Amino acid sequence: MNPPSTPPLATPGASPAPTPRPLVPRRPSFPQGNSPLRRFDRPTGVTSYTSRVGAPPARRPLPSQLAATPAPAARPQLIGRAGTQGVRFVYLGGLGEIGKNMMAIESGNDIIIIDCGVGFPTDEMLGVDLVLPDVRYLEERKQFIRAYFLTHGHEDHISGLPFLWPKIPAPVYGARLTLAFLEAKLEEHGLAKQVELRLFKPGDRIQAGVFNVEPVRVNHAIPDACGFAIRTPEGLIFHTGDWKIDHTPVSGEAIDFNRIAELSKEGITMLMSDSTNVEVPGYTVTERVIAENLDMIFKNAHGRVIIASFASQINRIQQIFDSAAKFNRRIGISGRSLERNSTIALKYGYIKAPEHVLTDIRQINRLPDNEVVILATGSQGEQYSALSRMAAGDHRHIKIKPGDTVVLSASVVPGNESSVDSTVNNLYREGAEVIRNREVEIHVSGHAGQEELKLMLALTKPKFFVPVHGEFSFLVKHARLAHSMGVDQKNIFVAEDGDYVEIVGGQGRLIQNKVEASYVLVDGSGVGDVGNIVLRDRQAMAKDGMFMVIVTVDHKTGKILTSPDIISRGFVYMRAAEDLIFKSRQEVKAMFARHNDKYPMNWEQIKRLVREDLGEFLFQKTQRRPMIIPVIIEL
Repeated sequence: MNPPSTPPLATPGASPAPTPRPLVPRRPSFPQGNSPLRRFDRPTGVTSYTSRVGAPPARRPLPSQLAATPAPAARPQLIGRAGTQGVRFVYLGGLGEIGKNMMAIESGNDIIIIDCGVGFPTDEMLGVDLVLPDVRYLEERKQFIRAYFLTHGHEDHISGLPFLWPKIPAPVYGARLTLAFLEAKLEEHGLAKQVELRLFKPGDRIQAGVFNVEPVRVNHAIPDACGFAIRTPEGLIFHTGDWKIDHTPVSGEAIDFNRIAELSKEGITMLMSDSTNVEVPGYTVTERVIAENLDMIFKNAHGRVIIASFASQINRIQQIFDSAAKFNRRIGISGRSLERNSTIALKYGYIKAPEHVLTDIRQINRLPDNEVVILATGSQGEQYSALSRMAAGDHRHIKIKPGDTVVLSASVVPGNESSVDSTVNNLYREGAEVIRNREVEIHVSGHAGQEELKLMLALTKPKFFVPVHGEFSFLVKHARLAHSMGVDQKNIFVAEDGDYVEIVGGQGRLIQNKVEASYVLVDGSGVGDVGNIVLRDRQAMAKDGMFMVIVTVDHKTGKILTSPDIISRGFVYMRAAEDLIFKSRQEVKAMFARHNDKYPMNWEQIKRLVREDLGEFLFQKTQRRPMIIPVIIEL
């Protein structure tokens, strides 16, 4: 399917721009040495550089699991190709949702991409592992893509690249830790030698087509987080990335407000700012608070301390290492992603720890309990995570026992509450004591609260404002906050995935629903082969089960040869519902005879009618609607 054509940007002085979207939802808002990095290491002594990003490399063959999108009949025109100098901001993920962050900025014959993340499946997406942005819009323009720019190394900002880069190849820019995490993912997909990774530091200036991109240091829950000051034909654009203010960060330096103030003096045409914590009053608490509480937990624990955290929470991992060293405990790590990220962070100095602190998880049981810390994945109750397996008694090396203290050092992502509660209950059944963030402050957000968002608006003084990163209700509230800080309401655009904002000649407008921005689902090794129809089938089977009817007929006469066979899965237990099964067989024989008389040996029509009639019969008997699968076999 070709994406809908998007019009070229209007020339200044042409017809007036449409009225911007008002600051209310257009639909009901919803809640909530041999370095592997050697290829992009900076030459010794270089502190600043400018590089020209040329045309992207020729497209390589796609991995077997990714099918190429058919070429469109006609390529929609890029903005500015008629001689205008406008800029278009295309939102492909992260607006109106949490995660899956991705956007494109285009002008003339040049496009840059900011982030390329994944989302995580909702409860309705049965069997789905990951959710990717739909990049058909960019596939049609791949020859104009100059570079990717990554704000930081979290999954929802970088993990889509191994799946999508083969479709839309271009050099990838990022800070050291971001590229290190990305390279590990690329190696898993066999792409590490194909993707060109380019290192930047805050203050560097990178030319990518008509765009000049400057990384600006911000604070987040992971080191090396950056926003971007992007100089365009329509002025200076500032994208904050995920950010907060932390004057005493665990790793690195504080947010560079001096540089942001200098950029403000240049005049910021548009600000795009993280909306995740717009509903949180005040300021986000510093990470240093966590260190004090971890020390208290370690001091009071008489047995093992087991801590579950996000694998990318490098600052939190550093704090756990610090507390372990202080209280003479050894750390064992359980969980592939935690092991990988910790190894990378230790290698490049983002985690500092004495060598004796870290030990092999397979040897941890040889130590006294009061000398043990286990760092595990599973803070969200993920089914196959290390902590969930411990709670269920299925972990290969660790068995929960009385005296264990389990710490969930993460906030619960909306939708994961039941999984987390189930894990906690199982831990208590095994005799552990569980500490959650609601009881002791053992997790702080990596996102700015209301007062920090106000400060960013006051400091940057943007002409235009687009709230990004968050549920639609968050975007609306952030827009209202911007208006209260003096941004003209007609210059505030509340966009969602599939919308784009254009600025031409100093005039801005929001264009809604013009870009394909649906979900691409990853299920096992399949990418994009699970769509809405497959999901509906899975949901139907999960809700009411399946009822299969197999009818064997004579291929000459079309008459039934034997009594229909019935298979029930997830609907009724056949031995306990023999009467229903018997009556269903009788009904099927009568239905088949009736429809075969009317449509002789028209098997597709007969199967459709049997499916409908049998569905009504079963609903009358059970008030349930299983998925009915009629099968006709000719002999």
